[in-house]
Amino acid sequence: MKRLRVAVIGVGHLGKEHARILAGLPDVDLVGVADANPEQAQAVARRHDTQAFNEYWPLLNLVDAASIVVPTSHHLAVAREFLRRGIHLLVEKPLACTTAEAGELVELAARHGAILQVGHIERFNPAYEDLRTRCFEPKMIRAQRMGPFTGRSTDVGVVLDLMIHDIDLILGLVQASVRSVEAVGMSCFGGHEDVAMARLLFVNGCVAEMTASRASPTASRLMQIWGPEGHAEIDFATRKLTLVQPSAAVRRNGLDSARLDPASRSRIREELFTRHLEMLTIDGKAQDQLTCELEEFVTCVRTGRSPRVTGQDGLAAIHVAEQILGSLREHAWSGSKGPLDLPPPGGLLFPHRVEQDVA
Repeated sequence: MKRLRVAVIGVGHLGKEHARILAGLPDVDLVGVADANPEQAQAVARRHDTQAFNEYWPLLNLVDAASIVVPTSHHLAVAREFLRRGIHLLVEKPLACTTAEAGELVELAARHGAILQVGHIERFNPAYEDLRTRCFEPKMIRAQRMGPFTGRSTDVGVVLDLMIHDIDLILGLVQASVRSVEAVGMSCFGGHEDVAMARLLFVNGCVAEMTASRASPTASRLMQIWGPEGHAEIDFATRKLTLVQPSAAVRRNGLDSARLDPASRSRIREELFTRHLEMLTIDGKAQDQLTCELEEFVTCVRTGRSPRVTGQDGLAAIHVAEQILGSLREHAWSGSKGPLDLPPPGGLLFPHRVEQDVA
């Protein structure tokens, strides 16, 4: 089998991991890495016995496929040049900054016959993969994705940085178009929004609420889903899926606690999750999701198979994200609107500590 020639464009915090994994895949040649930081490019290249480049353009004539891991604001400019030459791409999430930019990349990939995969890595989370195999029609969804400030992805706000994960996951579960969007957000550090809440109403009646923050002292990646079949909860950090469904007796006869005497109601409370509601907890298999994602990319390039997360999927997520951003920018506070123009604080939540200079 002919070895697949690949490159990684952008080898910072995440890109260096793309390079490490691709360099170790069978029948793959990592022919080069490119980064605007020459020292970083050289360090990664030495580690994987490949060439380092300060620009991506010399690689356009050397590769069959590439992984684009540059800041989101550069996705269009970089990915466009590869797609124009029919070079297959995995573009890290989000696909682009706007619907128009994402649409251009999707159109270029189709015109030049290139695979375009988007790096929505949570699609490869085993807990989510398991849920997708089950008979389940979501009608209410609540997602929470929170973590501390990392200093990365500062060219976009929390909607395109973190919430985009849950937008994509929810679109994959609901399989319906969005009817309306309401959102609110706040900036904690200046610039883009760092905390956001959004509510999506789908044409099939499903309602999804999402919260995202990159100003939280603790990390949390949870999703709860309710439907006529029961309830599911995914902990993306631990790869754990919890399923709850009515027992056969409850499905057959219902459970009207209002008609029961106090002693019977007390028994229901004690027996709720043993007799009336069945619960199953599944620990997802240990797997490196980025490796799974890159292995699928290589397979799709070799076979022509459509990837799990297509350019169209990435475009759909950006379209909803754009509606969320539009809504939070128009959200009205008292005499102001948007994530930056908040009303002045009324006071302190607690007394200030002794201030220290920030290095």
